[in-house]
Amino acid sequence: MADRKVFAGAAIKRLRRGAGMTQLSLAEALEISPSYLNLIERNRRPLSARLMLLLADRFDFDPRQLVADEPGGGLNSLARRFADPIFADIAIDRTELEEWLTAAPNTVEAFARLFDKQPARENLQKTEDAGPLHLVRVEIERWRNHFADLDSMAETLADELRLGAADLYGAIAERLRNKHQLTIRILPESVLPETLGRLDIHARQFQLSEMLDTASRTFQAAKLLGDIEAQSEIEGLVSGAGFQDRAAERLYQRYLESYFAAALIMPYARFLRACEQTGYQLEILQRRFGASYEQVAHRLTTLQRVGSRGLPFFMIRIDRAGQVSKRFAGASNAPLLESANRCPKWNVHKTFDRPLEVQVQLVGLEDGSTWFTLSRAIQAMAPGAGGYASEYAIGIGLPAEMATTLYHARGLDLSADTALPIGLGCAICTRNHCSQRSVPPKNRVLKFDRQTSGLTPYNFVND
Repeated sequence: MADRKVFAGAAIKRLRRGAGMTQLSLAEALEISPSYLNLIERNRRPLSARLMLLLADRFDFDPRQLVADEPGGGLNSLARRFADPIFADIAIDRTELEEWLTAAPNTVEAFARLFDKQPARENLQKTEDAGPLHLVRVEIERWRNHFADLDSMAETLADELRLGAADLYGAIAERLRNKHQLTIRILPESVLPETLGRLDIHARQFQLSEMLDTASRTFQAAKLLGDIEAQSEIEGLVSGAGFQDRAAERLYQRYLESYFAAALIMPYARFLRACEQTGYQLEILQRRFGASYEQVAHRLTTLQRVGSRGLPFFMIRIDRAGQVSKRFAGASNAPLLESANRCPKWNVHKTFDRPLEVQVQLVGLEDGSTWFTLSRAIQAMAPGAGGYASEYAIGIGLPAEMATTLYHARGLDLSADTALPIGLGCAICTRNHCSQRSVPPKNRVLKFDRQTSGLTPYNFVND
């Protein structure tokens, strides 16, 4: 990924025009010729690392955002669209898509918007892509999963609570009681069956299940406090999203309440400082902030404060069937999250066999990027119907070149040639001779040899 050429002409043009600058004035600020800037804006030349830093300094933004602003979401997003069955009879390879992105970025963006809005696609897929969960995720990623006002408010409140007591849960309970006339009561599982928490307004009680562990009790209490004291800020964000779907609106509000709770338990500056001191060692972060593994993993995806950014982690949560229940890209722009399916060789699927053990893996994608990932299985706090406790696998990761300071990467060779080659699901993966392949890739012509049996029954013509 470090060697990847970044063509971001459309994004730079938007930045320049938004600042009211001409090509001449921006070229002078970047100490390049106007003709060279013109080539960059037309995607005839890639951005150098020096220019990316100068642009970030001039416009005060994260340079990784240039990659996120690629037309149509970039090469991988474009390739996924062309993997749709409606293009099955057209052989379009990645080289052709790269040339299209470079030569005509605006038409690529226009195609992507039209494709994504096709009513026929919504009827064909009937997946999350047209539902409230997808709408909420799009809004979260638009903010890069960092809500500065909520973080700042939670940080101030956390400092106030620390003055009153060292125990955060006790301090939250006391504030709820003294300022909002609400008491917390822990009730038996038989009284709150299949319920984690319930607010009884008439009794002025916040009732929590005894099945919740300490970290989860604190989180539920912090979430309630945020719902009360950050109500106007949260409602402002929800209103600004402009959802037409009521379910999406409610889901987004619930997410922001949870975001505030995590920010209260793990205040930004203290949490980032602890991350850097420990090499992002999740086990220590859990204990230092009294949080669960999942809470810490999610918090890592939010560290995008201007002037004080953390490493760009992504997070995904899947069940034993491989179904995704959470995914946050943050500032990582990770293709691993965007595919509807995942590669079975990615060890996030193997963590269920070795629970509580963090498994590391270096993986390489077809686009040439290399990712360092950490995976671990977790179990839900409270049993569901019939006493069954839900299990999930949490996967987090970041670009391999940024993982050198991590505790879990110490002593490991992070060079690209040591990475395990994986894909983004068999249907769009074009790696030949993979023994794990379950279906042939779309848009590839199958080859048959009656004299030879390979590792997989699917042999195909590649680019």
